[in-house]
Amino acid sequence: MKNYKNALFYFGVTGGFTALIYWIISEGKHLEVRETIVTPNSGKASWDDFITSMLHNFQDPLAILLAQIITIILVARFCGWIFKKIGQPSVIGEIIAGIVLGPSLLGMYFPDFSAALFPVESLGNLKFLSQIGLILFMFVIGMELDLKVLKNKANEAVVISHASIVIPFALGIGLAYFVYNRFAPEGVKFLSFSLFMGIAMSITAFPVLARIVQERGIHKTRLGAIVITCAAADDITAWCLLAVVIAIVKAGTFVSSLYIIGLAMIYVLVMLFIVKPFLKRIGDLYGSKDAIVKPVVAIFFLILILSSYATEVIGIHALFGAFMTGAIMPDVPKFRTIFIEKVEDVSVILLLPLFFVFTGLKTEIGLINDPYLWKVTGFIILVAVVGKFLGSALAARFVGQNWRDSLTIGALMNTRGLMELIVLNIGLELKVLTPEVFTMMVIMALVTTFMTGPALDLINFVFKTKENTDTVEVTNLNKYRILISFGNNEKGKSLLRLAHSLMKKQKEQSTITAMHLSLSDEMNPYNIEDREKSSFIPIVKESKVLNQEITTIFKATADIETEIADVANQGDYDLLLVGLGKSIFEGTILGKVIGFTTRIINPDRLIDKFTGKEGLFENSPFDERTRQIISKTKMPIGILIDKELQNVNKVFLPIFSPEDSFLIDYAQKLIYNNNSEIMVLDVNGHVNTNFVMESAINSLQQKYPNNIGLIDDKIIKKEFLEQQDLMLISLESWKALVDYRSDWLSGVPSVLILKQ
Repeated sequence: MKNYKNALFYFGVTGGFTALIYWIISEGKHLEVRETIVTPNSGKASWDDFITSMLHNFQDPLAILLAQIITIILVARFCGWIFKKIGQPSVIGEIIAGIVLGPSLLGMYFPDFSAALFPVESLGNLKFLSQIGLILFMFVIGMELDLKVLKNKANEAVVISHASIVIPFALGIGLAYFVYNRFAPEGVKFLSFSLFMGIAMSITAFPVLARIVQERGIHKTRLGAIVITCAAADDITAWCLLAVVIAIVKAGTFVSSLYIIGLAMIYVLVMLFIVKPFLKRIGDLYGSKDAIVKPVVAIFFLILILSSYATEVIGIHALFGAFMTGAIMPDVPKFRTIFIEKVEDVSVILLLPLFFVFTGLKTEIGLINDPYLWKVTGFIILVAVVGKFLGSALAARFVGQNWRDSLTIGALMNTRGLMELIVLNIGLELKVLTPEVFTMMVIMALVTTFMTGPALDLINFVFKTKENTDTVEVTNLNKYRILISFGNNEKGKSLLRLAHSLMKKQKEQSTITAMHLSLSDEMNPYNIEDREKSSFIPIVKESKVLNQEITTIFKATADIETEIADVANQGDYDLLLVGLGKSIFEGTILGKVIGFTTRIINPDRLIDKFTGKEGLFENSPFDERTRQIISKTKMPIGILIDKELQNVNKVFLPIFSPEDSFLIDYAQKLIYNNNSEIMVLDVNGHVNTNFVMESAINSLQQKYPNNIGLIDDKIIKKEFLEQQDLMLISLESWKALVDYRSDWLSGVPSVLILKQ
């Protein structure tokens, strides 16, 4: 009855008011002064009007801007992904994406499409949006600077950092002396041109450097702390210098710039002694609460905008104000982490690619159109590398670092990336740099950033010491070392229980290393310690329950699968244990099995199918991540399909082929260390015909008669499988079983798939 009343009310209201609307529109036609002219062939006219309207919509400034954003994000993410795959920072790919969409490629080969997508009148909108992105990005950079680190390592860091600025700055001014007459814009004084060339040579890309340090796993080492501190000191010094240079360029002379510098000093004092204590007070009040309320967030963003506005009006650029606001944020990890997460996604994913493309639209590789200009470009790159790389390395060596660490510091400080583009764009905007010089310097930024990874690899290769090799040999003697790599905490605990079962009675001769990897794109230097601590809390608790000592590894990386394989291959481990990225029982044919079939399979058909297959991973039951780890790992690996594994007391071990004989070794470890009961299923009669397997099982039966049994039944009961804690199976046999779509697999317990 109630539904009937609701329906009656609904149709009454909508119908009545629809009729009222129709009547008002009909009566309103009488108010029109002009008569409606009905044209013949009205159908064609309507279609033409529709086409005209659609073309007008495509040319609307908002539509053009949205089309630009869509194109830019897609191309930038694609290029960034490609460069991550080849071991380079994604920022290089995004810069390349900007150049690809600019006149150097798209504009050269598809000029009509380029003109339609990036009309000159639309570039103003793109510029301002990209500037907003830069302001947010510099706010994040300021927050990521941990000023406490500067206090702890100030002595060495300041020497190395300032040397890495002064030396390339001087070389940059020297370079300006030789290229001023040929390349400086008309009317620009040598002082302005030379100062900008100097500061452009002195920049280090703190965000890229911090990511590389994280990805290389040296952030917690003494070397990592020194490099991060040097980069932080470099950032602060370079941006203060840039503010002074901008003031001089805008004022025309150094004396005239003193007024701007004076206002800038007043601004800095206000930020340090008025705004910073105010923000600290807010941090103390709200830092301990579960969530930061929107009015508090609004206060911080308002101060960010006011600070950027103040520095823009003073004449030292809005980006300095954004950087300053980030640097004076309350020293509360929760506050900074929340704001970094709020701002970083929008700035890095949405708005920064606009800046890269806006830079690309001004970068014309075609301007470097003769050998002389390429020689000048090469000379600029040489001066940049000598000044920054060697300057930093020599300073590091002078303060007591060994040659390996000194050269590593030099290679990292030579990274320029996005920060260099920001400086170059300011120079081009102030008309201190010509488009030619701008293009040369963009190429220099790309080359110096690209060379960082290969330079570090070369340094590590050259300085492989004999002592390290000897240490590895000693530590490996008579030890069984297991590396477990986990992403999910519950899977990590199951992997730890399994590893513990394999070495419980051999703790003195064995080690377990637990590794957790995070994508570097999701990390920032300020919260890395908190992320590391929280990642291992459940695993450490479980290790205490098991009374099992563990070593932990935490790394940020751009390629998790490759990193897992590299750590395993280079660490001289005996076994790598990983959890399957996606349970084989969910979202696959095995997860859809209804009922239970007790018959295993026809053994002959299984083996025929197994041996007839070429290519281990055709129709693979594994997810892409697991497949890559398996293919890249050159050592024994175990993949755990976890069904809430708690104990490893009862183990089911099916033998399908002679190649499965290595599984007996793992059975022996479980029997000796964990007192596990192993039930070996001889599916195809290979145990009795294989002397090695038969001898190994007979030996175990004589020594541990209550712990190992051998069956050759062709029927497996459901109750038997339900009683088991774990199934051990070789990778090849598991692949064949899943290919055969064996229904009985839906009833198995947790599974450890082993590759020898």
